[in-house]
Amino acid sequence: MQHILIIEDEAAIRRVLVKILSEESDTYSVEEAEDGLSGIEKIKKKDYDLVLCDIKMPKMDGVEVLEAVKKIKPETPVVMISGHGDLDTAVNTMRLGAFDYISKPPDLNRLLNTVRIALDRKELVVENKRLKKKVSKKYEMIGDSPAIGRIKDMIDKVAPTDARVLVTGPNGTGKELVAHWLHQKSERNKGPMIEVNCAAIPSELIESELFGHVKGAFTSAAKDRAGKFEAANGGTIFLDEIGDMSLSAQAKVLRALQESRIQRVGSDKDIKVNVRVVAATNKNLKKEIADGKFREDLYHRLAVILIEVPALNDRREDIPLLVSHFSKKISEEQGTATKTFTDKAVKLLQNYDWTGNIRELRNVIERLIILGGNEVSEADVKSFASK
Repeated sequence: MQHILIIEDEAAIRRVLVKILSEESDTYSVEEAEDGLSGIEKIKKKDYDLVLCDIKMPKMDGVEVLEAVKKIKPETPVVMISGHGDLDTAVNTMRLGAFDYISKPPDLNRLLNTVRIALDRKELVVENKRLKKKVSKKYEMIGDSPAIGRIKDMIDKVAPTDARVLVTGPNGTGKELVAHWLHQKSERNKGPMIEVNCAAIPSELIESELFGHVKGAFTSAAKDRAGKFEAANGGTIFLDEIGDMSLSAQAKVLRALQESRIQRVGSDKDIKVNVRVVAATNKNLKKEIADGKFREDLYHRLAVILIEVPALNDRREDIPLLVSHFSKKISEEQGTATKTFTDKAVKLLQNYDWTGNIRELRNVIERLIILGGNEVSEADVKSFASK
């Protein structure tokens, strides 16, 4: 059912609009308000899919109603109803966020067409929000331990800013999840999130990968190519395992952070970029600095905010939640019923030494789901966990 509210002080116009919309579709639930104040009270108490609002009304005019709706329920489309003398005002309401306007007396086809389009758009907005929420859950950090609580609090404080973040912690702890959460909760979430695994790219290619190259810059450069920094423009770039980056590439990254400009390999032309940098490493960068393997000035540019992700062995209280989460997720991926784990099985998993951290735990859960019984038991863990 799609809920429509008509705010109109002329009873005759209200009756006509109610009759037209009610007869058009049995999926329309139409309500009335005789002035702006009563209309706003209804909007505060209920979610409407569409509001039709007159411009000239006592107590509170249509422009004031529109401004209030945009503050209270900004996703609700508002169609203005204008008399002949209100057309200029109706056009101005479009600048204030009105979806459209309809002249009095309402033309039947124009009215119904506008209503259908407005309702379709509301459905798209709701669906986009649902999908965005679904995407963000993909990167949700699972755990109620104090350590994870501190990380979540830090992300909530830091994400709305453009501060650079350095995420540290052992392999397999979920440093990339922190980076994705920072992006999802930031104002840049409509922009791209570009990931670069610095350890997986040969040192001779890392500069081209990050900054791009021009045709002829080196033997295999057959054409101009944009790099990851350009691809991340307006969004976030995640430099994973930055401790493995060559010193020459570090120098260029430092310049990009200092000046918000890059140069493609083989070019002296500056390209302006607007990118938030989140970096991660499993190395002790202060030791790397002492050994001459990492630039101290780059470290201080990156480590405006430091977030340390603990090893799984340091937050064993989260293992029951992680077991439940991975069991559901893996079963969904395999199209099978979700398997439960006995309390003794979970307790045994809590007592293991998880040197591979979250990544290792997930692999073990998948193995137990495939090889274990309908309910994963302590015996299954002893047989198949291979600890």
